[in-house]
Amino acid sequence: MTMKPEERKRDLYFLKLLSRSFPNVATASTEIINLEAILNLPKGTEHFLADLHGEYLAFQHVLRNASGRIKRKVNTIFNDSLSAREQKDLCTLIYYPAEKLELVKEEIADKEDLDDWYFITINRLVRVCRHVSSKYSRSKVHKALPEDFSYIIQELLHERSSDPNKQAYVDVIIKTIISTNRVDEFIIAMCNLIQQLTIDMLHILGDVYDRGPSPDKIMDILCNFHNFDIQWGNHDILWMGAAAGNDCSIANVLRIALRYGNHGVLEDGYGINLLPLATFAMDTYAGDPCERFLPKDGSAKDPKRARTAQLVAQMHKAISIIQFKLEAAAIKRRPDFGMKDRLLMDKMDLERGVIKIDGKEYELLDKNFPTVDPKHPYKLTAEEESIVQKLHQSFTESEKLRKHMKCMFRNGCLYTITNGNLLYHASIPLNEDGSLKDVSIRGEKFHGKALLKRAGTLIREAYFGCEDPDERAFALDYLWYLWCGPDSPAFDKSKMATFERYFVADKETHKEVKGFYYTMRDNPEVVDSILDEFGVQGEHRHIINGHVPVKTIKGENPIKAGGKLMVIDGGFSKAYQPETGIAGYTLVYHSQGFELVQHEPFSSIDEAVRLGQDIKSTISIVEHTHQRILVNDTDIGTELQSQIDDLKELLDAYRSGDLKERNLRPITNKR
Repeated sequence: MTMKPEERKRDLYFLKLLSRSFPNVATASTEIINLEAILNLPKGTEHFLADLHGEYLAFQHVLRNASGRIKRKVNTIFNDSLSAREQKDLCTLIYYPAEKLELVKEEIADKEDLDDWYFITINRLVRVCRHVSSKYSRSKVHKALPEDFSYIIQELLHERSSDPNKQAYVDVIIKTIISTNRVDEFIIAMCNLIQQLTIDMLHILGDVYDRGPSPDKIMDILCNFHNFDIQWGNHDILWMGAAAGNDCSIANVLRIALRYGNHGVLEDGYGINLLPLATFAMDTYAGDPCERFLPKDGSAKDPKRARTAQLVAQMHKAISIIQFKLEAAAIKRRPDFGMKDRLLMDKMDLERGVIKIDGKEYELLDKNFPTVDPKHPYKLTAEEESIVQKLHQSFTESEKLRKHMKCMFRNGCLYTITNGNLLYHASIPLNEDGSLKDVSIRGEKFHGKALLKRAGTLIREAYFGCEDPDERAFALDYLWYLWCGPDSPAFDKSKMATFERYFVADKETHKEVKGFYYTMRDNPEVVDSILDEFGVQGEHRHIINGHVPVKTIKGENPIKAGGKLMVIDGGFSKAYQPETGIAGYTLVYHSQGFELVQHEPFSSIDEAVRLGQDIKSTISIVEHTHQRILVNDTDIGTELQSQIDDLKELLDAYRSGDLKERNLRPITNKR
């Protein structure tokens, strides 16, 4: 096929740009050889986690032990040479190097004995590091090396003391590390490198925030992690809305934090000023026991914390009433959201202490509403308006929250397609027959992939702004809708029954009916239709998501639709663990297939260090490949093959004379 002149011109223009990086046949050929070699390495190991909900300690331990894979690798390497206790000690050192080193120095007082321990331990760490780095190219390992010890680690990884010609060389390197008093720093660097190389890619399938105590610390880890992405969950979107200045979202974030006794993350983690709310709550609800609003952390039962718990309950009630008022304004402002059924405060008869829901009367569990005017139940008082303004300012001006949200945007979206897997947090709205549901946004209908794309655009417009003020205002409201709206792909339930759970005893009113996705996701044909909609290719393709806890304790299986769909919300959140019976899942995708790792609860860092107490994890094989998966079989492999094809064209251009080769000359300073 003859290339048209304009195509040839465009092709040569591109090749000229490429020639800046590869100016001659030698450099282009070397890069082709390098890329072809990388294609034949085993694929890197991917870890998938969902619904972390602020459980920082458990999350960071799962990262440190790579969901149990480091322990397995240590066992593989040292099964015949180290006892179970020695293997456990080595694993603990890799997980918590700084803490374990302090403990070792307490136990080994003699300097010579300690130096011997250092010497033996470094040799063991080198073996582990050599093992976990074996599936990567030397250049990739080099990029991961800590700057201070890059040269030394390279020498130790690539020179073996078993070689008689190198034994003294390697031994002297290690002894010199010890004698120069850099040994602790070196060991910490080695352990961190092992952790990093064991997890090539981390996928977080939503809901970093809420319920648990330290989502800010999880975000600190993620923002500094070497390679991760996140598919936003409705709790993440709620915080994004709060950071963008949506007052409904701000009230919800506060209410949930107070409900679980985690308001410290707002004050200490993000510098949110809660004093105005606390002062207002103490005055407004003085003498009110606020029993329905006591925090769920058990502090109310502790005599030492009971007074603080009472204040938290008063603040919790105050922000809840403010939330219902703010949400009513949004619902009235956006009738197309279809959430009129959430307008409940005007259905209260405060004189009789009852509320009418769907034509039926229920007694109110709490009858004290000092800020609710029966004639105008959704009108904020002047004090409430002042609190909303101050909270709005505090959230939008929080520097740390802004930093974490930028990280969330930079590394996230509503869905991702990677290596034949479609990742999203919750659902794809469906009709009763399993077909994709049309969802209306400002009069325009979207479904499937187009729905998630449109929602993702609105999330970004809400946070970063856009030229049309009306579009920005809608986008801000839509952020809140995505948190709790019935057709939100991040939620997909009939309602969020917050009001009913607080004020009505009848649990029938608490029911949140799940969308058809949740009843159809075990149907292989429906799952295939969703995968087709998103253009996911491959013989072994899957949907991976979280959002709804898998009730393992009741025999529910996280693997659905004959292995085509995997739900990996196993209860990282302690609030869900009584329902799930476990403490979370990690889905691991390595060069031999998929493994599902089921975790037991994490005790503490102190027990992990002093007793070698690891998270007990049960591994089950989900999908095993008979032939090892190589980089060539992955999305990265496709990109590398495209680069190889371009470089081959560049070679042809050099050899045909269409482009002239250039020699690389060293740059010298001319004085």
